[in-house]
Amino acid sequence: MNIYEESLKYHEELKGKYQIKSNCKITNSKDLSLAYTPGVAEPCRKIHKNPDLAYTYTRKWNTVAVISDGTAVLGLGDIGPLASLPVMEGKSILFKEFADVDAFPLVLDTKNVDEIVDTIIRVSPSLGGINLEDISAPRCFEIEKKLKEKLDIPVFHDDQHGTAIVVLAGLINALKLVKKEIKNIKIVINGAGSAGTAICKLLISFGAKNILVCDKTGIINKDMPYLNDSMKELALITNKDNVKGSLKDALINSDVFIGVSAPNLVTKEMAITMNKDAIVFAMANPTPEIFPETAKEAGIKVIGTGRSDFPNQVNNVLAFPGIFRGALDVRASEINEEMKISAAYAIANSVKKEDLDYDYILPKAFDLNVQKSVANAVKEAAIKTGVSKIYNK
Repeated sequence: MNIYEESLKYHEELKGKYQIKSNCKITNSKDLSLAYTPGVAEPCRKIHKNPDLAYTYTRKWNTVAVISDGTAVLGLGDIGPLASLPVMEGKSILFKEFADVDAFPLVLDTKNVDEIVDTIIRVSPSLGGINLEDISAPRCFEIEKKLKEKLDIPVFHDDQHGTAIVVLAGLINALKLVKKEIKNIKIVINGAGSAGTAICKLLISFGAKNILVCDKTGIINKDMPYLNDSMKELALITNKDNVKGSLKDALINSDVFIGVSAPNLVTKEMAITMNKDAIVFAMANPTPEIFPETAKEAGIKVIGTGRSDFPNQVNNVLAFPGIFRGALDVRASEINEEMKISAAYAIANSVKKEDLDYDYILPKAFDLNVQKSVANAVKEAAIKTGVSKIYNK
């Protein structure tokens, strides 16, 4: 039985990976009177007078919806909302298992940006945070932007920001090993979708000065006919010398390659043209842009992938549970750049200095201390930047 057959049997036996469990026991009339009528009227009255008290008297403070329209599911693409439900259930239990956040899946039967935004806004009173998941680009950028403008709870698209944060964490440690500084290196990102765009922006926030982003047509430059606003923005914030060419051309004399694209796009010959002590994060799944053994043969010093069977897995689970735990704990109104960078440092620093190695730049996903460190770092950054509703009154 292979992993797919075993997983199918597993899902059939479970009949869903999560369930609702009660925090209280209803065994007599007094219990019923406290939990429901008539007693429940009093917290309702208090919340009506002061909406903030919903965080005191209900589970809103710890509740996140994992929301998708099923248009960009894992490596499966646009399979629709219903078929995406097993993934959203899985994401929900990761929230609970890794950070004790109560999350539930919510899949939406529409691809219309405004309908998605309107639906989420309408259900938002029940929620302490929103995790957008597996929504195709460029629609995901517009949806997140509109929600952030209209809501005062954290809105986080994990495919964008979770990936970017873990990439930055890995890069922080990889650069320590090769003794290079981000402001002095050339970075090539292949893939201009949600993850590639977010990685680019976070690395710029962190101090990167020289980034080339490539898509199927080659290096994104200022003379390209833009397909959308996201591509136009990438052209404006990257490629300072407006160079043109293919991925092969971009990799020449580069220090870092970050792949969020498609299998086998980087050959050994292309990797050889990178600078000495180069870093490669080839994250296409399940087949990376270049396999680790091939990259090593080309002289690449530090190699990461999206797979658990190779060293240095770039895994979003290192980031999103702790990020939401921290944001919820201080009632942050958003998850800003400072909070993301703080989370990346917390992940990077979870690898002890004496343990740091070419094959160990990121902590293991099952180290729950990582989530605690991320949560604490995010809380501190939220308070420092004034987005905590508890500590900045």
